[in-house]
Amino acid sequence: MDSALVISCSEKGTDYLTKVLNEASVTNITTISNAGEARRLLVEKDFDLCIVNTPLPDEFGGNLALNIASKGTSQVILIVKSELFEEISEKVEDYGIITISKPISKALLWNAIKLAKATHKKIRAVQSENKKLIQKIEDIRIIDRAKCILISHLSMTEPEAHRYIEKQAMDMRVTRREIAEKILRTYEN
Repeated sequence: MDSALVISCSEKGTDYLTKVLNEASVTNITTISNAGEARRLLVEKDFDLCIVNTPLPDEFGGNLALNIASKGTSQVILIVKSELFEEISEKVEDYGIITISKPISKALLWNAIKLAKATHKKIRAVQSENKKLIQKIEDIRIIDRAKCILISHLSMTEPEAHRYIEKQAMDMRVTRREIAEKILRTYEN
């Protein structure tokens, strides 16, 4: 986890959160004091972790945390007063937001950051796997389209078209997708 956004109107809270994040080896920390500024920044930049220390001067901060959690891969830690903890955590936990009640102990914050780091790693791994699967599906679609063209234009059977694409890929030392794209360019233009 490289980057963190701390949204807190309390200078003391910001300093404390920044100190703990530095100890947790978070290298790029940005601090902001209100929700409006945070929303503008989040349009331009993504953060691995966002910590919202409520209340904020322009809104409570719960909706901001929900907004951040629903839009990207940022992990969100929401810090609320102890009397609001149950009510707020119940509303946000389905979105994967980690809620901590004030006063904050260093051990609890440290554990929350470690949990957020672990979750962030897991989400990145799942996203990477998802990208690979989407790429495979796209490859299969293109290869199948090329097979259909070979079947319709050259009167090949499906196994013959499959074998032709595989053999061309092996002979030319390129992927089956590259051969399929070449076939599509040749016959679709």
